[in-house]
Amino acid sequence: MTPTARSRRQQTVAHAFAELMNSHDPDAVDGFIAENYINHNAYVGDGREANRAFWTQWFAAFPDTEVSLDDVLVDGDRAAGRFTYRATFQGPFLGLPPTGRPVVMHSIDIWRVADGMAVEHWDQLDEQAFFAQLTGEADGQ
Repeated sequence: MTPTARSRRQQTVAHAFAELMNSHDPDAVDGFIAENYINHNAYVGDGREANRAFWTQWFAAFPDTEVSLDDVLVDGDRAAGRFTYRATFQGPFLGLPPTGRPVVMHSIDIWRVADGMAVEHWDQLDEQAFFAQLTGEADGQ
């Protein structure tokens, strides 16, 4: 595979994630997450099925999720995306009751890609700001 073809395939991991989020389809993980996926995220376990389960819970809590893919970078076997998430907290999530509050979250995600599939993932997000929005602490309540 040429470097250009490899970059296109890796870049699509970030695009595939944004598509999963905007289509609200947890089964979309089948198209870009390897079965033996390693996830360096405290809230999501390893493996494709753990990701499917997490996104199923996410969409139950945030059924109107909209995600923008703000940047995509590819280097070697790594693809990175910078994302903005907008949603309304409408169902229980990680033990928190829904509040009906709008939330905005930003993340930077990096995937290691092999044979066109994400095999490892790291992300960075401001968890404190996100959870403060969920509980209303961001409003001073």
